[in-house]
Amino acid sequence: MRDEILSGHTTREQKIAICTDAGSLAAEEHIEVLAILAADSDESIREAAARTLQAQPLPIILKALTRTDAAPQMFAYCAGDFSRRPGVADALARNLSCPIEVLRPVVRFLSVTAVQDLFEDLDRLSTSPPLVESLIASTVINAEQRAQLLDLQREDLDAPEAFVQAAEAAEPDPAKRTTLLQKFSTMRVVERVQRAIKGSRDERGLLIRDPCRVVQRAVLQSSQLTEREVESFAGMASLGEEALRMIATNRKYRKNYTIMRTLMFNPKTPLEITLHLLPTVKATDLKMMITNKNIPETLRTTANRLQRQRSAPKE
Repeated sequence: MRDEILSGHTTREQKIAICTDAGSLAAEEHIEVLAILAADSDESIREAAARTLQAQPLPIILKALTRTDAAPQMFAYCAGDFSRRPGVADALARNLSCPIEVLRPVVRFLSVTAVQDLFEDLDRLSTSPPLVESLIASTVINAEQRAQLLDLQREDLDAPEAFVQAAEAAEPDPAKRTTLLQKFSTMRVVERVQRAIKGSRDERGLLIRDPCRVVQRAVLQSSQLTEREVESFAGMASLGEEALRMIATNRKYRKNYTIMRTLMFNPKTPLEITLHLLPTVKATDLKMMITNKNIPETLRTTANRLQRQRSAPKE
């Protein structure tokens, strides 16, 4: 039905019938077809389609917006007429088929959760400069998120000297290190984000030390990243606190005891993180922490107190 309407093979009578009755169409498919008819050249058909659309239940509209094969007209209509309805802007943002030019005007209606979901897809953000601009101009993001978006717009390297030091720590072989530096030193932040997401293990090993936090975050979002790599990151005393905090707060990695244990023994891991993780530490590791002079004294003292509590006889 959609293809017939778009190709002009539907009569005026058929269009009017669709506006009043879904026929054999599923409810969400009817939404899509009505949105197409709401842009018809015939004013009476446009009005009839719009009246029917306005009467559709919100759950059906939201279900229609999950369809990845929907016509662009449906996204455009919902963004224009339904964006203030609860959940509509979020549904538009979560559907990767929704055109960016349609999504941009409704950014201001996004929920905190939907905004966070966008930041969990740096691949999409780093390839959508107009969306980044709209988010920066909005009031729906926090200061940290705005800083990350501004980083994505940077044309120059952030702290080149720190980047060179990161390359030295990541690659001991001078020849390979020079090659890596030559590759990354001319890249903009968005290009380094793309390499962090789609590059090799060696590239991730360097870019996790990138002085730009959004690049570090992109490394941890890479679908090619292994938990063994994350374990090695967690033990790096040369890694910045922000990257270690990202690992510690990642729900997936929190389920991996080895990664959490490695963070606990890393002296660079922020104290508020290690103190929060301390109750999950196994008895043998707790004993090792008490005598470990490399970790902060506050952590050792708290570990010692926890061990005494665990060892105390139960009344």
